[in-house]
Amino acid sequence: MGCFTFIKVMMVLFNLTIFLGGAALLGVGIWVTVDGKSFFDVFGALSTSVLQVVNVSYFLIVIGAILLVIGFLGCYGAQKESKCLLMIFFTVVLIIFIAEVAAAVVTLVYTGIAETLLTATVTPLLKRKFGEEPSLTQIWNVTMTELHCCGLNNYTDLTGSPWLEKYKTYPVPCCAGQQPCTEGTAELRNVSGCFEQILTGIKKNAGVVGGVAAGIAALEIASMTVAMYLYCRLDEK
Repeated sequence: MGCFTFIKVMMVLFNLTIFLGGAALLGVGIWVTVDGKSFFDVFGALSTSVLQVVNVSYFLIVIGAILLVIGFLGCYGAQKESKCLLMIFFTVVLIIFIAEVAAAVVTLVYTGIAETLLTATVTPLLKRKFGEEPSLTQIWNVTMTELHCCGLNNYTDLTGSPWLEKYKTYPVPCCAGQQPCTEGTAELRNVSGCFEQILTGIKKNAGVVGGVAAGIAALEIASMTVAMYLYCRLDEK
């Protein structure tokens, strides 16, 4: 087996794995969207992670769909020796790589900007959906209980939410366990927001986060290198 053939086979197998992984994530995302309660019953409370500040179902669907596209382009492009598909694969992975680097820089260096962006996105979502959408409500209740936090920045993120209109009180974590959790009690307790807690957790596990990020970046660079190698070698055939 020549070098070109070996790399081609490895490219196909690697991207087939990505394709199947994307399909699995997409399936789980759809499952959480359709029946979030059964998902949490099976897997229990979610562990502390950044995923808990967004609607995990939509996150999984988006990531799954992206992996499906990448896996298909890489696998089918290598198998059919299509220069067009290989170049599209290279371009998509490059765009994702640049976006990840930019996001990492914003998150690690410009934490204030990251918090502003999250606040502009998550806070309106909480005010509209917390207490109304089961999966989002479950995720945030688990997050606030486990991290002993309230909202993204503080209790005011939940002011005007369907939860408050329905129960006439804030969630118990917003008052550090004291009930009833009224606005006055929440203001007095001044429980910190979940963004600060999650950021602290990320900094505490910076080595693990950095290692995972470096591993993903290495895989993306390797994928782009292999795709470009196959692309260039096709000119010689």
